[in-house]
Amino acid sequence: MRSYDLYITYDRYYQTPRMWLFGYNENRKPLTIEETYEDISSDHVKKTVTQENHPHFSGPGMLSIHPCKHADVIKRIIEQTAQAGRNEVEVHMYLLIFLKFVQSVLPTIEYDYTQQFTMSG
Repeated sequence: MRSYDLYITYDRYYQTPRMWLFGYNENRKPLTIEETYEDISSDHVKKTVTQENHPHFSGPGMLSIHPCKHADVIKRIIEQTAQAGRNEVEVHMYLLIFLKFVQSVLPTIEYDYTQQFTMSG
């Protein structure tokens, strides 16, 4: 069973969160970038998800979900929620919405949510 360290940083240029991944195999040995790509949605490999250097850690590159579209996607999710007749999404829910979006890019990774949020009506 693989496991991942997930890091979230704030991207100043795009002014959104940015997700970073570093994977391990069942023996806690680091995965190669190609092995990590196996756990990423094929629609996003080497497009939305690319290998880059983490801004705060040295060492091997990590996979990063590029933040260029995050704000647009999150805005669309919030608008769809409002159109479905749900209450307005509060600011503190942003990170949870962001993790739901990230889960579409990383379908094999399971998150432990402490609060439920449904995106569709």
